[in-house]
Amino acid sequence: MAAFLSLLRRLYLVVYNWTVFVGWCQVLYLAVKTLKDSGHENVYSAVEKPLQFAQTAAVLEILHGLVGLVRSPITATLPQISSRLYVTWGILWSFPQTQTHIIVSSLVISWSITEIIRYSFFGLKEAVGHTPSWLLWLRYSTFLLLYPTGITSEVGLIYIALPYIKGSELYSIRMPNKWNFSFDYFYTALLVLGLYVPGSPHMYTYMLSQRKKALSKAKKE
Repeated sequence: MAAFLSLLRRLYLVVYNWTVFVGWCQVLYLAVKTLKDSGHENVYSAVEKPLQFAQTAAVLEILHGLVGLVRSPITATLPQISSRLYVTWGILWSFPQTQTHIIVSSLVISWSITEIIRYSFFGLKEAVGHTPSWLLWLRYSTFLLLYPTGITSEVGLIYIALPYIKGSELYSIRMPNKWNFSFDYFYTALLVLGLYVPGSPHMYTYMLSQRKKALSKAKKE
């Protein structure tokens, strides 16, 4: 029974990783093609659906960690997935005025390259039990550049959206109301921006430590 459950787990993770891998490949292809053919203003409209699919599918990774399918700590997975979902749905989808900015191109390219490498790494690991050394190096090295560009793009888009958030009052709840409750999405966006200040260095330091462990282990083997 244990062997069957282990096989089922591996099959599920293989399908999951390669499915999302294909989604991110589509995002990267469409982003680069659109940049070349018609400019950065049209990148978001070209990648919107596969981007939303691939990024939202990452919610399952939180569940994977909670039920023990993977060993990735929730404390590392949750902040990264939450911030990306916020930018995907709470900024880009919610405020179309941000969609034509050039930062969208740097965002989706940084995200897609990172995730293509990551999902191919874990897809191969689950499928055959090991990964080539070059892929291992890419998995734990490309973030050195792509994490800063991705984070900078996320922060930039939230900042750009602030006037539109304040002007539209979308998602805000004003008093008086029957719930006797108020909520201001503008201040929520400011809070999210503030969380990037301690969160980004912490995540970068964490990934540096993971890189050191993974490459040192690979060298010994």
